[in-house]
Amino acid sequence: MNLESRILMLSIHGYVGAEPELGLPDTGGQVVFVLRLAERLAQMGYDVDIVTRRFEDQPELDDIGPRLRLWRVPFGGPEFIRKEDMHDHLDGFVAEFLARAEEMGRRYTIVSSHYWDGGWAGQRIAEELDIPHIHTPHSLGWWKRKGMKGDVQQIESDYRFEERIHKEFLVYRRCDRVIATTPQQVAILEKQYEVPSRHLAMIPPGIDERRYTPVPMAQVKSLRRTLGFQQHDVYTVGRAAANKGYDLLIKALPTLREAVGDARLALAIGADSTLDKRRVKRWQRLAAELGVADHITWLGYIPDDQMADHYRAAPVFALPSRYEPFGMTALEAMACGTACVATVHGGLEEMFDFGGQALFADPKRPQEFGVMLSMPLRYPRLRERLEIDGARWARRTFGWRRIARRTVEVLEQAAEAHRGGDGSLTKPAAG
Repeated sequence: MNLESRILMLSIHGYVGAEPELGLPDTGGQVVFVLRLAERLAQMGYDVDIVTRRFEDQPELDDIGPRLRLWRVPFGGPEFIRKEDMHDHLDGFVAEFLARAEEMGRRYTIVSSHYWDGGWAGQRIAEELDIPHIHTPHSLGWWKRKGMKGDVQQIESDYRFEERIHKEFLVYRRCDRVIATTPQQVAILEKQYEVPSRHLAMIPPGIDERRYTPVPMAQVKSLRRTLGFQQHDVYTVGRAAANKGYDLLIKALPTLREAVGDARLALAIGADSTLDKRRVKRWQRLAAELGVADHITWLGYIPDDQMADHYRAAPVFALPSRYEPFGMTALEAMACGTACVATVHGGLEEMFDFGGQALFADPKRPQEFGVMLSMPLRYPRLRERLEIDGARWARRTFGWRRIARRTVEVLEQAAEAHRGGDGSLTKPAAG
């Protein structure tokens, strides 16, 4: 072991980059989570390597900062592989990474892995290097499968849940600590995966409190004119994925318009892929069938540098997911001073006071969700409370610096326990 203490962070699916193009397949909140956490750890004085998969024409290395770099290791061929199919390629990744790390003289103190694929590979690497391993699931296979409807055999063929859940169980049993992001995840890990409570920590994701901030109303009005938002628009943004519940939001629109006659939806969904376009067309057909097609604006992909302004311009933000591990977009919108209505199918609603910082409802009950979306549009005093108190709560509770400090505490505890009390994580020597 050299004098430096280096954290290995694994996030191996999707398009991971220093400036990721969010909305590409398998590229969303988890990528942001890993990058922002790594940035804060580096600012605190730790050396961090984010390791991901190299494919297509991506470079091998991105130097993000003095103590932070992104390293892409090639495996599984030159084409994109969706996360559900990573099972077939993880052995190749582990072998390739270990060989290259040895060749380059990279030494690590601890592994921090993300999602089940990173966790499976991370545990193998941690055992090979005899270092502790901390795993953050982000999403749980058992929970995701439970929320899906349709042909059971087709779902299993598409998502390989049996294999995933088995691997998750083994990772949670073998790693040094599991970091859940919501109280609901903690409960599922304890009950469905039989993870002891002493083996768990609960740390929510963070938001960039410097970037996602409220602005004066004069600027909000200017943004609405520029971006085309109207007074009673409901906005959402995210990947073009079935679990995000855009169809549920569209089904809630008739009820919303009964309460607020000129209400509309502004949907920023997906990227420019063929699959995304096909899914959007399906949702557009649903809107036509329900007679609300003329009351929906399809915004398409929103570049990352425009995200905060779109949040600010929206009168109300909706998180209609039928399954949502956390709900980062809702927190970002709240931090920007926008009233939010969140799904109950996640863990976010357990963290705030209903009617205080935000509202929540069941999007699988379209009338219920539609009524709740109408509330801040109909009642200005409620909307003002949600805007002000929601922003204050989101920024104080989920600022990345605070989240990084709590994460370091877990890393330190795991490192100490792994080495019998004398192997705590240490920052690199100054200079």
